[in-house]
Amino acid sequence: MAKQARDEEFTEYVASRSGWLRKVAYLLCGDWHRADDLVQESVTKLYVNWSRAGRLENVDGYARRVLVNTFLAEQRTSWWRRTSRSGGDLDGESGPLVDLDASLDLRQALSALPARQRATVVLRYYCDLTIDQTADAMGCSPGNVKSQTSRGLDTLRRSLTVRPVVAERTS
Repeated sequence: MAKQARDEEFTEYVASRSGWLRKVAYLLCGDWHRADDLVQESVTKLYVNWSRAGRLENVDGYARRVLVNTFLAEQRTSWWRRTSRSGGDLDGESGPLVDLDASLDLRQALSALPARQRATVVLRYYCDLTIDQTADAMGCSPGNVKSQTSRGLDTLRRSLTVRPVVAERTS
């Protein structure tokens, strides 16, 4: 394939899937600016390997795996610990209007999960992947996906459970 045709194919793919990649990246890291950085780094890696990736049957799966691996690799470095983990800004590109309070609670709970648990929950329930597809995307065993998902969901349930307010008694 000629370089110009390959570049046009790559540009078309990225233009059509960048919004989806950005949303997945945001769910992984919890910050729109970091999500943009993750997408940019992943797109760069994808371009370098486009001659191979462009021929795959499931380019979305390959792109998602690159994104998840980039996110997990970032978690192993020390620089990310110095950055703000406040959840970023809520810009108009984040999607349709939703219940903001519930959305913020879920985002906060999701951002509190360890990186691998967060990745499995996002891949399983946002990207709607099977256990085997998630294992393939993360480069681990299906059993690891099951345990990470179970732990992640348990933590989410505990953090999102409404706790009744106990009225103080005055004498």
